[in-house]
Amino acid sequence: MRVEDLDRSRVRLGLEEAQLSDLRSLGLDWDGPVVRQSERMELYEEAIDRLEANGLLYACYCTRAEIRAAASAPHGISVADRYPGTCRELTTGKRAEREASGRPPALRVRSDGARIAFEDRLLGRFEGTVDDFVVRRNDGTPAYQLAVVVDDARQRIGEVVRGADLVDSTPRQILLSCLLGLPEPTYAHVPLVLGPDGRRLAKRHGAVALSDRDEGPEKVRAWMARTLGLAGAGEMPTLEDLVARFEPACLPREPTVWSPETAV
Repeated sequence: MRVEDLDRSRVRLGLEEAQLSDLRSLGLDWDGPVVRQSERMELYEEAIDRLEANGLLYACYCTRAEIRAAASAPHGISVADRYPGTCRELTTGKRAEREASGRPPALRVRSDGARIAFEDRLLGRFEGTVDDFVVRRNDGTPAYQLAVVVDDARQRIGEVVRGADLVDSTPRQILLSCLLGLPEPTYAHVPLVLGPDGRRLAKRHGAVALSDRDEGPEKVRAWMARTLGLAGAGEMPTLEDLVARFEPACLPREPTVWSPETAV
């Protein structure tokens, strides 16, 4: 179990405990102690130092507004996160000007426009061009892209299973694994649960958190099992039933639409 809590501005008191409690109530457990990214900064800094020693990083002084103005709108990764290379080849004079402004720089990878392809268990072949993405933010915090690559290797993760909305990040992470000499896991990007409006399910759609629902964990788990084709209408399968029936090849390829009337 890994708690990804690098963005301290979004960490709220009691949230981690509530999330772990929800998982336990659904019958899910994990191996070993809980790992928190906020307690692993030395590992991330070591990786950044290795990249920097190999000449693979450069300082970037751009704001999101400047990046948005310089970039065209791509699909997937937002305009504000896909970098057009503005600071990649700054002259000594231009770099000195930006440093004198007092704006702290982020660190970006020199990707050289690498084209990365991989075979996803559910999506099939996926290919993307990697931009010069951030590995350390301008506040000194290691970026998500770097932290998860380091953690996956340290925790010996063989397959990364996550939402299909994150598939565009995978070429970045594969490139980082290669640059750091780390083993590359396999990937499975699963369809999301959407609200009635077609947007990713969130609190704006009502009582969607387990703690907000009147039904017990067993009914909620049964609903999830039905959306995966692992249970029939009205059935309340046990955890043992679900393990025995689970077959990745049979997982749905399209999102599940949640509504209050059909949730359980």
